[in-house]
Amino acid sequence: MVDGTTSTGELPDGLTSAEVGMWQAFRNGSVYDLRSGDAAVDDPHGGHPWGPERSVRARIVAWLLLDGPPALPGRVSSLKLFGVQIVGVLDLAGGLVLPYVELKGCRFEKEILLPEARLTTLRLLDCSIPRLEAARLHTEGDLHLARCRLQHGIRLTDAHIGTDLLLNQAVVYRDRRSRAIMGDGLSVGQDLQAELMESYGELSLRGAQIGVSLSLRGSRLFHPHGRRALNAPQLTVERSLYLTPASVADPVLTSGATPARGTRVQRFECHGGIRLDDGRFGDAIDMEQARFVLENDQEVSLRRVQTPELRFLGERPQRGRVVLSGARIVTLVDKAASWPRAGGLSMGGFSYESLVPRGPFSLSLRLEWLAAATPEYNPEPYEKLAAVLRSSGEDAEARVVLLAKQRRRRATLPLAAKLWGYAQDWTVAYGYRPGRAALWMAVLWAASAIAFSHASHPPIKAEEHPDWNAPLFALDLLIPVINLGQDGYWKLHSGWQWAAAVVICLGWILATTVAAGATRLLRRG
Repeated sequence: MVDGTTSTGELPDGLTSAEVGMWQAFRNGSVYDLRSGDAAVDDPHGGHPWGPERSVRARIVAWLLLDGPPALPGRVSSLKLFGVQIVGVLDLAGGLVLPYVELKGCRFEKEILLPEARLTTLRLLDCSIPRLEAARLHTEGDLHLARCRLQHGIRLTDAHIGTDLLLNQAVVYRDRRSRAIMGDGLSVGQDLQAELMESYGELSLRGAQIGVSLSLRGSRLFHPHGRRALNAPQLTVERSLYLTPASVADPVLTSGATPARGTRVQRFECHGGIRLDDGRFGDAIDMEQARFVLENDQEVSLRRVQTPELRFLGERPQRGRVVLSGARIVTLVDKAASWPRAGGLSMGGFSYESLVPRGPFSLSLRLEWLAAATPEYNPEPYEKLAAVLRSSGEDAEARVVLLAKQRRRRATLPLAAKLWGYAQDWTVAYGYRPGRAALWMAVLWAASAIAFSHASHPPIKAEEHPDWNAPLFALDLLIPVINLGQDGYWKLHSGWQWAAAVVICLGWILATTVAAGATRLLRRG
């Protein structure tokens, strides 16, 4: 039983010796440190028991924070506990907590309840916590949970964090609904840093808003048997999302920075699906060296995301799918080895304005990339790539892409149209290689001229005919519509009539394909 008032600062009756020390340290604004100095004993996540000499009741902690005694003259009251065990449920739901709170290396026997609470700054560092319930929590400053271990998850639904939310090196296990972190509707004024974090369950950030950047550098998300390990549709990040490596040498000093060359790093890994559909990212989505371990029915889904830059530079997923349908990107930075193989990529309606390949990415590999995204023929990805190449001045490569599009289309056509397609391909490459038509015409004209120079050619009318000219006669047969004054004046016999008919037919085919190709070029593919 604890009695007494705090208005005068006098100690209430019924406090334990550990609670008396905490009470006095609170009024003095000083650290209350109950650590023994033995690392194994002081480990809050270890199995060594802590006795009553290191334990305080949760309701006494709540009393201090909600209605604590005044500070000593010249001091600012605050709760700073190191190596302390908090017994019972710490219930601050709906409360207004004004003192600064920092707990380091502490053990919580039961969950922390912070729904609807309002705090300035709350720092929990390297603490063992069964569960944190903090829906609609409001902090003016930071919420720190770095290196904490939470056995049954975190709930931050619709919470508002005034500055930074730090989860660096935290280990978070799932709750009864297989969710490790529930942050739907979460608002963070500046950065959300969850670097080198381990999450065993779904990390849900649906509709969350991050004021600066969201960093999951070096983190490992595990939810292989659920649908998604990261579920964050309609996420808004004012700057960048980082799914990149982090230094493990000194994560505090290197937090938020790219690891220096030679530093031992841990890359981002996700064992389960990722959903970032309809997200908005002000600077970039960075997937440098990211590793996605997916089941066949899981996806890295970027449907309809909008960002100036997508850096798709991770390891190729062996299963599952990467979906970019409807995404709008300005610059796509990618590697050939990062994209999934045929059947593992979908990008209908994917829009990008420039390509910046990292490492070798030949046009033939880029066409394989398109083929992987279109197991069934779809002209749109080919036309988009051709437009991007043309805008960067690569007209020849754009024509190669459009030719590949026509060849893919040809495979879907009925037999007659397919044969006509082969004719266009062999003659003028669907109009994308117009020089080939001139070559065919020249070869056919030369062959015809030589052949007809040996043909018997009596005139149809003895008194009205020009002089015989085999090259002009061959050209007159070869070019339709135009009359060069040779065809129609000479009579051919037997096989030469068939030869003339073949030349006329080939001339019409070449002329038609040239016209089709010219029309296509005028329309710019």
